[in-house]
Amino acid sequence: MRDHLTIAGLSIATPVRSFLAREVLPGLPFTETHLWQGFADILADLAPQNAALLTERDRLQSEIDSWHRAHRGQPHDAGAYGAMLQSIGYLKPDPAPFTIATTGVDPEIARLAGPQLVVPVSNARYALNAANARWGSLYDAFYGTDAPGSPPPKGEFDVARAKAVIATARAILDEAVPLANGSHANAADYFIESGRLIVRFSNQSQAELANPGQCRGYRGSPSNPDAILLQHNGLHIELTIDHQSSIGSWPGSAGVKDILLESALTTIMDAEDSVTAVDAEDKVGVYRNWLGLMQGTLTAQIPNGNGHTTRALAEDRAYTALNGIPFLLPGRARMLVRHVGHHMLTDIVTLADGSQIPETFLDALITATIALHDIGPNAPRRNSPAGAVYFVKPKLHGPDEVALANALFERIETLLSLPPNTLKMGIMDEERRTSANLAACIHAARHRVVFINTGFLDRTGDEIHTSMEAGPVPRKADFKSLPWLTAYENRNVTIGLATGFANRAQIGKGMWAMPDRMHAMLDSKIAHPRAGASTAWVPSPTAATLHALHYFRVDVAARQAELAGRVPQSLDDLLSLPLPPPRQILTESEVQSELDNNIQGILGYVVRWVDQGIGCSKVPDIHDVGLMEDRATLRISSQHIANWLHHAIVSAEQVEASLRRMALLVDRQNAADPAYTPMAPGYDGPAFAAARDLIFQGRAQPSGYTEFILTRRRRQAKRRDG
Repeated sequence: MRDHLTIAGLSIATPVRSFLAREVLPGLPFTETHLWQGFADILADLAPQNAALLTERDRLQSEIDSWHRAHRGQPHDAGAYGAMLQSIGYLKPDPAPFTIATTGVDPEIARLAGPQLVVPVSNARYALNAANARWGSLYDAFYGTDAPGSPPPKGEFDVARAKAVIATARAILDEAVPLANGSHANAADYFIESGRLIVRFSNQSQAELANPGQCRGYRGSPSNPDAILLQHNGLHIELTIDHQSSIGSWPGSAGVKDILLESALTTIMDAEDSVTAVDAEDKVGVYRNWLGLMQGTLTAQIPNGNGHTTRALAEDRAYTALNGIPFLLPGRARMLVRHVGHHMLTDIVTLADGSQIPETFLDALITATIALHDIGPNAPRRNSPAGAVYFVKPKLHGPDEVALANALFERIETLLSLPPNTLKMGIMDEERRTSANLAACIHAARHRVVFINTGFLDRTGDEIHTSMEAGPVPRKADFKSLPWLTAYENRNVTIGLATGFANRAQIGKGMWAMPDRMHAMLDSKIAHPRAGASTAWVPSPTAATLHALHYFRVDVAARQAELAGRVPQSLDDLLSLPLPPPRQILTESEVQSELDNNIQGILGYVVRWVDQGIGCSKVPDIHDVGLMEDRATLRISSQHIANWLHHAIVSAEQVEASLRRMALLVDRQNAADPAYTPMAPGYDGPAFAAARDLIFQGRAQPSGYTEFILTRRRRQAKRRDG
């Protein structure tokens, strides 16, 4: 092929080959030939194993489908079902009790508890915002969202709201870092005297912290500091002081112009569900931003009224300890990178016979090589002082696939002359076979695993697909009351603690998908640390700051200690089928409402993915509520309709009619976007076709995945526009 170059028997797309040779390898102790020859050897050994495991996925699904068809109309027999899953190899024996042996992990992942951001690494601005979300303004988070219980104001600055925000922030200080006597609400000044924090009140009386050790230091002079640094549950609070500022000069402000919270401890730079990398040029964009993050050089131009400003990675934050010794705190979140799943093949690199290779293998090679700019010989270790590279592995099905990922990492470590287990693995517990074999999955990566997490969205999509032949599923909203979900969340934490994750690795929970509903998030997302999770996903830096409040309120380490030794919820509950109660009958209007809701969500997301190359954005739902959407939500909606079609809850004619009506609604919702291409009245564009494919071909898609259809249609749209 003219746009490919052959090296070591591999045909490599010119953009990727040039990027590696000209931008990644300079300064590293490897030649281009060394890398590609080593990669060819890895492919020769491991790519056939990957293909065999994908074939095994299909075999197991076929066996499950056959069992459900044979038992359709009969009462579900959990014992017989479990025995069948064991006999076909779906369920593996649990390993003997063990403790993970992961070492060399940064404290943000090993020991601290706090929010985690997930952003498309293809978008430099989002990536920088997420990396810099380690610190966030509590004042801005409350003033600019509905967190206080009302929407943010429009127009002129609302003094009354600002004063209410300050009062709320003072109450938070009283809870997290209380005074020995009095309240932060009455503070008139903060200063350091004789190595201790002193709070002066308006009546000239003074107080110290109830626990003086919660003051870690200051910035500026002790008697007139620019900042006071406090700590609770391992997280930091900075009181930023400026008596002459517009806020700090207010009567009763104590000179505090803002309160900064340590917020997003970690960030997943996503190269999977939230990006639209369908060819070599797209992939280079993903890799180039990861390179900029590892080198510390990534910037983005942000438009403003006078042109633009340049955004870059934040510097570390400087303080002076109470004993007078200067020290630094990290200014950025610790970054992980998420690769694509093992089921994706790519023609960016092909073998001598023209066959495609597993795309996740290419991701691992290039992102690990790039990470040498952070942890290699004489590298600055900006991202990982511990010298680790953090990879997130999505959509793994069971322990054999985790073992293959482990083998891949071992081979890349050897190729790059890295110490064993430098490449750490986050296992996303988002596929049913992984959930059912979680201890065995952890065991397969026990020397490098750094997190497990739950993800309701993808996990629900796989639940629907796995049980496609069992019967019609309930409405999406009803899934959260089904027994398998409670068991899934329980077992993830319980098994993680039983295998030694406490103070060694993260146990995570899923995304809050409504970025404009922060008041509701504050009410509900505290359930995640209370469940024993050390992190949970949030959709924005502001959401990270607000969610951080939950980790100030809940001592996760203590909570995990309370839960240690808990017996996991039963495997039978986990494997219970996602079916509605036997006597639940939906009305025609309820069916139509659910169908319209699903289709509007599919179209609203797909039209941006296919036509504009936007893999993650705030998409208005059928009620115009903005939801953060990526392929996980698409997987649920498309599989849900495919299931209802298969079981005749809806007809093909109903689906076609709803597609056209909802396309008109989505067109109206996007009318203000100059880059938007309407789907109506022709209904003949690649985006509309992709939505139809996802529904009518959904049952045939492996595991219900959406990537294959989206990639094909996105390439079609790029050819049309190019």
